[in-house]
Parts: sequence; C-alpha cells; structure tokens
Amino acid sequence: MKSPATSPVVIELNAVLVALTANQPLVLTLEDGALLPSGPFESEHPTLQAGVRAWVERQTHHPLGYVEQLYTFADRNRVGAEARVVSISYLGLTRERLSAGARDPEWRNWYRYFPWEDWRTGAPSLLRQSIVPQLAKWADTRERRDRVEANFGDGKGPWNEELVLQRYELLYEAGLIAEAGKPTADPMTGMPMRHDHRRILATGIARLRAKIKYRPVVFELMPPQFTLLQLQRAVEALAGQNLHKQNFRRLIDQQGLVEETGAISSETGGRPAKLFRFQQSVLLERAVGGSKLPLSRPT
Repeated sequence: MKSPATSPVVIELNAVLVALTANQPLVLTLEDGALLPSGPFESEHPTLQAGVRAWVERQTHHPLGYVEQLYTFADRNRVGAEARVVSISYLGLTRERLSAGARDPEWRNWYRYFPWEDWRTGAPSLLRQSIVPQLAKWADTRERRDRVEANFGDGKGPWNEELVLQRYELLYEAGLIAEAGKPTADPMTGMPMRHDHRRILATGIARLRAKIKYRPVVFELMPPQFTLLQLQRAVEALAGQNLHKQNFRRLIDQQGLVEETGAISSETGGRPAKLFRFQQSVLLERAVGGSKLPLSRPT
C-alpha cells in the first residue's frame, strides 16, 4: 500500500530582538518592518539556538547576546506558507542599537504593531473608540463576551499587561486585524506583519513583561551606568504601565539589585542624580524570586 501523501514540513527559526532607546521598546525588523529576522533550521546548525544566532547575524550583522527560547508554533494553514511550518521563536535582549536608516535592518517601536498596549499616558483612545465597541458587536455568545471582558474589559481599566498574545489572538479571531484577511479588519489596529510574525512578536512582548517581574533581565537592556529614574522609565516602557516611584525604589533597594557607582549624572535636566550599576553577583547567582514590580493601575 502506498502511504498517504504528506505536506512538507519546514522548521523555521525566528528572533524577537529587543532594545530600549529614549524610553521606547524597539524590535529589530526586516523588509520595511514586515518581518522578524528568521530562517530555516539547516543541517549545518549544531543546535536550534546556534541556528537562530546564525540567521540574525547573517541578516542583520547584529550578534545576539542574551537569548532564550520563546514558543513553538505548528498550526496548520499558517498565513502565506505553502508547506507545514514549525516555527520556533527566540527572545533576545541587547543594549546596542544599529544606526537608523531607510534600509534593512530597522529598529521599530513595538507599539506601532500593538498600539492598544501602551498605557503610560492613560488608556489608549483606540480601545474605547474602536476596538471595544467592535468586539462587543462580535461577541454574540457568552463565551465570547467573557473572553472580551477578561482581555480588554471596558477599555478603561484595569489592565493585565501580560495578556498581549491573548488580546492579539482575540482580535485575529474577530477579524479586526489585517492578518486575518477579512473585510472587517480595522486599519487602526497596528502595523501588520507577514506570516505569523506579529503573533510571534506578541509572544515575545508577553514573555518579557512577565519576566521583568521575577528576574532582573531589564538590566540586559540598560547602559553600564544609569539613574534610578532611567531604570524606572525603562521598566515602564516595557510594561506599558506607569510605576509607583517610591514603591519601585523601595523594591530595588530591598532586593539589593543595584549599587552606587560614586558618579553623578548632570544630564537629567534638573538636580544631578546618582548613577548606579547592576550588581553582577545578583545577575550571576540568583533570580529575584517572587518579586512584583509596583505597577500603577488606571483608576
């Protein structure tokens, strides 16, 4: 008997490479922001991680530092793919940034892809004026209404900053984003990406937002010396939420994450501020188990 025909399977490696510049979270992209660095896993790659490092360096000339595996997607009918694609994604963090320019590779603010995720200046008007009303029309069952409520609420608060992927997938299912390929897509719901790369980016953002609460990975994105205000602004940029200043500083002090360098910064625009550095012993020896950043919830 002949075995049934099977579709070819391709293993693809994708990288969500994140940097922070001017209090904005940036992601490295290709082809005018439509793709993440990616490529197939090849026989010459000794490991999956070695493969993703090789593709990033080949496509962007940007070496990967800190990197961890994110998630594996193996869904059928992947957007724009002829073969069955097993997509293995990685999250990378860097302190460096390539010079900006019109050609690839290009760093882009990740809130261009997820404009509803930035609550630093309050609830985005896009939620109240467009997304939530359209989801309310789509939610014609109890199960759908519950999911909309759990992920978006009323668009004013409270807001769980970690549910980036769930919100993206709900918008996809409702046909409100371009990747869904439906006439109901809303042009205001962020810049689309090819294949499932915006979904992968959502996974990376969600992972990083969760991780900064229990491991000091944010310091991978900071310069060697920084003020406490710069550190707070960096965490706020990643979380898309404001922090309680005094609680944040108390948390940093209690956990012994940083130490004074003895230097002073005069670039703060006001009174000179002390410069700090991350204690290497903390990074090398332990995770910050159970700590929670004091995120400021909208009222």
